[in-house]
Amino acid sequence: MNDAAPAPTPAPAPRRARVRAPELIGKGGWLNTGGKDLSLADLRGRIAILDFWTFCCINCLHVLDELRELEEKHRDTVVIIGVHSPKFVHEAEHAAVVDAVERYQVHHPVLDDPELATWKQYAVRAWPTLVVIDPEGYIVAQHAGEGHAHAIARLVEELEAEHEAKGTLRRGDGPYVAPEPVAGALRFPGKALLLPSGNLLVSDSTRHQLVELAADGESVVRRIGSGERGFAGDSFSEPQGLALLPDGKVVVADTVNHALRLYDPATGHVETVAGTGRQWWQGSPTSGPALEVDLSSPWDVAWWQGRVWIAMAGVHQLWTWDPEAGTVEVAAGTTNEGLLDGPAAEAWFAQPSGLAAAGDRLWIADSETSALRYVEAADDGHDGYVVKSAVGTGLFDFGHRDGDAAQALLQHPLGVTALPDGSVAVCDTYNHALRRFDPATGQVSTLATDLREPSDAVLVGEDIVVVESARHRLTRLRLPEEAVRVDAVAHRTQRAATEVAPGTLRLDIVFQAPSGQKLDTRYGPSTRLLVSSTPPELLAAGDGAGSDLFRELALNPDVTEGVLHVSAMAASCDDDPANEYPACHVHQQDWGVPVRVTADGTSRLPLVLAGMDAEG
Repeated sequence: MNDAAPAPTPAPAPRRARVRAPELIGKGGWLNTGGKDLSLADLRGRIAILDFWTFCCINCLHVLDELRELEEKHRDTVVIIGVHSPKFVHEAEHAAVVDAVERYQVHHPVLDDPELATWKQYAVRAWPTLVVIDPEGYIVAQHAGEGHAHAIARLVEELEAEHEAKGTLRRGDGPYVAPEPVAGALRFPGKALLLPSGNLLVSDSTRHQLVELAADGESVVRRIGSGERGFAGDSFSEPQGLALLPDGKVVVADTVNHALRLYDPATGHVETVAGTGRQWWQGSPTSGPALEVDLSSPWDVAWWQGRVWIAMAGVHQLWTWDPEAGTVEVAAGTTNEGLLDGPAAEAWFAQPSGLAAAGDRLWIADSETSALRYVEAADDGHDGYVVKSAVGTGLFDFGHRDGDAAQALLQHPLGVTALPDGSVAVCDTYNHALRRFDPATGQVSTLATDLREPSDAVLVGEDIVVVESARHRLTRLRLPEEAVRVDAVAHRTQRAATEVAPGTLRLDIVFQAPSGQKLDTRYGPSTRLLVSSTPPELLAAGDGAGSDLFRELALNPDVTEGVLHVSAMAASCDDDPANEYPACHVHQQDWGVPVRVTADGTSRLPLVLAGMDAEG
């Protein structure tokens, strides 16, 4: 008989307070539900994943693609709800949201929230953000940024098992109702190209094809591609940019396949020439054999100075592909999102989406900064390139204003076209306009209005043919001698500023490795934090890069308002001692946080990269 005292019962692990999910509200109403309004009560018994997105945001588009497999695999237990939360004025238009849901083939219910009501209820601070709600209506996880599909899939399986056992899981068909298909020659075309034959080649993005049209811009000559998402054979996935090579072949930016394809109009043959079909992540190679290096959402391509230049929207950079050497490499940009000019290797871009070669300059539509920029050879006697801005000031200023380039405004332009007189036509997409910048005078004017989301334009004789993406057609315009005058409008991103106290502000990036993972410290620090501000004078100290996910920021007492730009990254690997080669995952996110200094403001700014809000 053992007389020893029994071992004390271990205290249960403390549970975090359970947080009830706020109701879903939005003045724009619901899409993809057959006209029915949804509430959280309608989702009870299902695992709900809220995807806070806006259709201008490339990271949001990445998340839409990441969620497709999860959505299909767990269709009887998981309901994904898109909460469309606009940044730009155009994105608050209900018709534009309807178009975006079809354009990007969103196959789940979407709440149109033009006034950011649900965004505020859930204290969201960044696009994209994913919130997981359990079958009983409680928030169990929140993740900002992309790359979280693996962690969420694991959490979903845990929640399925837990609530199946409790009897609180309800299986069955979800509330998604597919819209009726629409006929037509084109559906949300992206870019266009004039072929040597005089015909026009168009990327028919939503239908995953290229379409060759006769010179009239309407009659279909042939379609290239299966019409279904794919990477094998001649299949594409949301193709965008097109560039004609000197040998008559066409380079295609196969955007969602993260690849460049080569199309031969003479034979109809399609082959992959760059990319692996996988998305580039931080730490991946940025140069090497083209078929061995990952790319990230190439949006446009242009032949310039003996190479194909790539607008790599997914990582805010320009890359190049050398057909002779069969290699790719970064040509400009750091992956930081913003507007910063200077040597190419140090410049910042924000979703470069349109390219046009013009002699010694490569023009760029830098969409998220609503800017027209260009690359040219360095003029200081050194080799290499420099990046300069012609129109635009940064991520948060946009509008429709003509005049001197220093004060002119665009709104999320996607296309640029070099004109014969040395000026540049800009497809000012969210202003539904064609604009013109003249480097000789430094003036911006409006050439045409009442276009619907123009995304590219191509010169055909004395005319310019515009891709009206949201009208699903090409529109031929005669270039006028004088610009059309429109009333000037200026905007700033309408997000409520965070009120912060003067003095020192503690910045904390909230990150917890997902269940079954741990931080990867095998090769040094696994985290990175980069902080800057607009205006730069907002921060007296604390800007720059570091490896800690916290920072003490000193606010300048002479500046009372601005934007904090925060970029965070963390790497975690599967925590399985039996696995010699665990899978690793990169979590990353950029924030632009408007702040206002007030006496009763907060002295701590937490930003959630990935973490559990409740036990689950």
